[in-house]
Amino acid sequence: MISQNELELPLSTMAADLAPSPAAAAGAREWLGLALLALPTVLLGLDLTLLHLALPALAADLQPTSMQALWIMDAYGFMIAGFLITMGTLGDRIGRRKLLMMGAAAFAVASVLAAFSTSAVMLIAARGLLGIAGATLMPSTLALITNMFADPRQRALGFGIWATMFALGMALGPIVGGVLLTHFWWGAAFLIAVPVVGLLLLLAPVLLPEYRASQAGKLDMPSVGLSLAAMLPVVYGIKQVAKDGFGLHPVGVIAVGLVFAVLFVRRQKRLADPLLDMSLFANKAFSVALTVLLFGLVAVGGTMLLVTQYLQLVAGFSPLVAGLWMGPPALAMVAAGVTAPLIARRVRPGFVVAGALGLSVVGYLMLTQLDNGASGLAIVVAGFSLAYLGLGTIAALGTDLVVGSAPADKAGSASAMSETVQDLGISLGIAVLGSLATAIYRRTMLDRIAESLGREAHEAVGDSLWAASSVASELPAGLLAEAQAAFTAGFGAAAMVNAAGVSILAVLAAVSLRHIGAIDGREPRQ
Repeated sequence: MISQNELELPLSTMAADLAPSPAAAAGAREWLGLALLALPTVLLGLDLTLLHLALPALAADLQPTSMQALWIMDAYGFMIAGFLITMGTLGDRIGRRKLLMMGAAAFAVASVLAAFSTSAVMLIAARGLLGIAGATLMPSTLALITNMFADPRQRALGFGIWATMFALGMALGPIVGGVLLTHFWWGAAFLIAVPVVGLLLLLAPVLLPEYRASQAGKLDMPSVGLSLAAMLPVVYGIKQVAKDGFGLHPVGVIAVGLVFAVLFVRRQKRLADPLLDMSLFANKAFSVALTVLLFGLVAVGGTMLLVTQYLQLVAGFSPLVAGLWMGPPALAMVAAGVTAPLIARRVRPGFVVAGALGLSVVGYLMLTQLDNGASGLAIVVAGFSLAYLGLGTIAALGTDLVVGSAPADKAGSASAMSETVQDLGISLGIAVLGSLATAIYRRTMLDRIAESLGREAHEAVGDSLWAASSVASELPAGLLAEAQAAFTAGFGAAAMVNAAGVSILAVLAAVSLRHIGAIDGREPRQ
């Protein structure tokens, strides 16, 4: 006679067979591989901020025009934004490790060309090449993390470490730049890349796996052309708005880019093997996470610009000291990037993101209370630290949701989308919030400028705090302080807009991502 226990045994065995098996945990090789991937990630962050301190020295050497100086700064980010989608998909096709190594080698060569540039035009070209090479590094590193960490919890932590390394590079940029310029010439700022790339090329074949999509077709060159025709005008137009405000020329350029974006999307929908798989956007987690990343970075990008100006033009710090005061916010981002994936093992990621964004709202509200007094420095550092805490969380969990929602053979493309929206978010934030703060500054100063001022000083004070500070010796007593107060008023208005916008993002994350379970690999991300 069959006992009850014997009847239950096959049923329990069957249930175990049907239950999802846990993914294999990563070993020492994978974690060492992540440490290796951190090197180019830190390098990319460094390269975004390192040049700010080197610009005066290289300007004295190369004598660029004002337009050339702007392109020296912008060419890098401009080309990264234009080529991210193409390079992410290219890595899926030819191999992610292969593309990473090729891009890293090109990055080192371009860095040497930049370091030893003999003219402004040569340096602009080298910066453009650095941007194209950098566009291969970002999606390759993220996509390789998905290959190395099959366990969703470890993968989320890997993305968190990736985000913190990028933030660390950005935070270290002004400090490293200040040390290098104290002992070497401006070209040394670019040569940091050479030993980093050398170590990467040596160890990548040993520590990093190779992956390419098994059924990927050829790269669709018309799609590549359309993506560039869409991204480059949009990014260029946004950057022009940030510099000169809204006008017919930048708005027209953006409109042209949007027309090509529509054509790009229509072509992708018709292709059997598109450059960017539009079906990814049907995944709710993918779309909502991209939205949170985009508008979260709008808030942070604009605030970052205003904070750096406040520290130098209102608090009166040198670029190096201002960079040091950016250290506490960077540490907050590092802490959030590492701890958010760990908390998300117990708490649903949507709620973790919403909570962190709620703290960011508190930070932005603190910035609305900013003044020019002794408490201003404490407010700006504490408020921006809370804003950066939210950034660290969405950079880690948002990236994990975007890349983790995509099929394995589309991880490079999904990584590129994640990076593209973050780059666009920062550019939009600088343009929109910077323009808002500038408009309030100009309106405030309109009736405060004495007619007795010389024409050059009158125009400078009416234009911006940067310009007013450049003619400070020609200004009557108290006028510079009024200009600083006008700038702070514009900063406060931008912070209030951020507080409102990020509050909406927090609600969106809590409501639209609530269906995603804690990071344990048992619930699909849709």
